[in-house]
Amino acid sequence: VTVGDKVPADIRLASIRSTTLRVDQSILTGESVSVLKHTDPVPDPRAVNQDKKNMLFSGTNIAAGRAVGVVVATGVQTEIGKIRDEMASTDAERTPLQQKLDQFGEQLSKVISVICVAVWAINVGHFNDPVHGGSWLRGAVYYFKIAVALAVAAIPEGLPAVITTCLALGTRRMARKNAIVRSLPSVETLGCTSVICSDKTGTLTTNQMSVCRMFVVDSVLRDRCRLNEFTVTGSTYAPMGKCECFRLKMHFGFALFAMSRLLFCRYKDGVKVRCSQYEGLVELALICALCNDSSLDYNEVGPANTHSRVLHTLP
Repeated sequence: VTVGDKVPADIRLASIRSTTLRVDQSILTGESVSVLKHTDPVPDPRAVNQDKKNMLFSGTNIAAGRAVGVVVATGVQTEIGKIRDEMASTDAERTPLQQKLDQFGEQLSKVISVICVAVWAINVGHFNDPVHGGSWLRGAVYYFKIAVALAVAAIPEGLPAVITTCLALGTRRMARKNAIVRSLPSVETLGCTSVICSDKTGTLTTNQMSVCRMFVVDSVLRDRCRLNEFTVTGSTYAPMGKCECFRLKMHFGFALFAMSRLLFCRYKDGVKVRCSQYEGLVELALICALCNDSSLDYNEVGPANTHSRVLHTLP
C-alpha cells in the first residue's frame, strides 16, 4: 500500500518502505488525526483497534508512507465488516410515540370488542322478532353484522395518516433550520431539542479537506503590503469550480504585534482568474506539484489519492 490508497482488507504490517507510515482511520475509530504505524508486535491480546499500531484496517486511508503487509481478514471478517454485521443484526427499537400508539390500539381494540359483544348480547331477546322471519338464527346473524359494522366504524382509520402528516410537517420545519431528518420517527426526539451538537470526524462529512481560500503577497511597501485573496469553489476530485480574486491592503501596526493588528480593505469584487495571471499562484502551484507524491489517476471510481485535491486547486 502507498499514500492515498484505501486499504482493501485487514493487513498485518510486515515492512515499512518509507520513513513513517501514517493512516487515517477515522472511519473506524473516529480519531481526527492520522495514526503513526509500526511493525512491532502488540503484546496485549485484548488491545483495542486504536492500540493495534501494527495493523491496517479495511476502509482506512494511507495518509503518508508506503508499506507491505499480509492480509489477515477480508469481507465480513474485517473489523469494519464486524461493525456492519452488528448494525444489521440490531433490532430497531420503537420510539415512545410508536409504543403509545401500540398501547392505544390494543386498548381501543379491547374496548370495541367489549362494546360489540355487549350490543350483540343486549339484542338477544330480539332474535325471534317477526322482522327476521321468526328465525332465531337469522336474528343472531343480523345483530352480529350490526356489531361488526360498529367495530369497523369505531376504528380510527385516519389516525396513521394524521400522524404521518404531523411528522412530515415537523421534518419540514427542522429542514428550514438546517436539521435534515431522514427518518420520520426521529422527529419525535429531535423536534424537542434546542441545540444539536454534531462531530466532524467523517460521520457527517467525508473527512477530506480541500483548499477554499488562499492569500498571496502582491507587493510590499515599507510598513504595508498588498495581498491578493483567492476564493476557490468546488469540493470534489473533479477539476470543476472557479478561482476568484479579491485585492486586499494590509496595514501593519507595531512590529511585535503585526499579526494581531491586521486591517483588511477589500478593493474589488470577485473576478475569475487563471493561475498564469499571478506569479505567486504559479509558484504556489509549483510547490504543490513538486512537494507532493500524489498523482491523478482517473478511472470509474475516480482518483484514490486524498492529496490530489491540492492539485485541483489551481487550474
